[in-house]
Amino acid sequence: MGRILAIDYGRKKCGLAVTDPMQLIAQALETVPTHQLFDWLASYLAREEVTDLVMGESTDHEGRANPIQAEILGFERKFARQYPDIRLHRQDEFDSSHRARRSLLAMGTKKKDRRDKTRVDRVAAALILQDFLEGR
Repeated sequence: MGRILAIDYGRKKCGLAVTDPMQLIAQALETVPTHQLFDWLASYLAREEVTDLVMGESTDHEGRANPIQAEILGFERKFARQYPDIRLHRQDEFDSSHRARRSLLAMGTKKKDRRDKTRVDRVAAALILQDFLEGR
């Protein structure tokens, strides 16, 4: 069984999270500049077996798609062409950054580290992935 990878997609940076090979536990992995995402994926997918990719679905508080959703769709199309054997999934990511900050606070993370957007992005990706795991 391979891993499940999750992406909290952003215009500048993408938070990444991954499961263990048994697909039971989500853990924050890394934050990558968006313009380097496909290079990072090529490297990661060459060394790790990934069966599924979960993309955060960006909506507002009323459930409408945020403007970045068009960029996410473009990313998904390109990803599907390059990696046709990896199944794509969507997971609502509403409030994931806020939840990530609260989680970092609950873990006792220093204020300076909680303000680090790269840390927040990868924790948000882990929360998106955990929500996906719990919902399947």
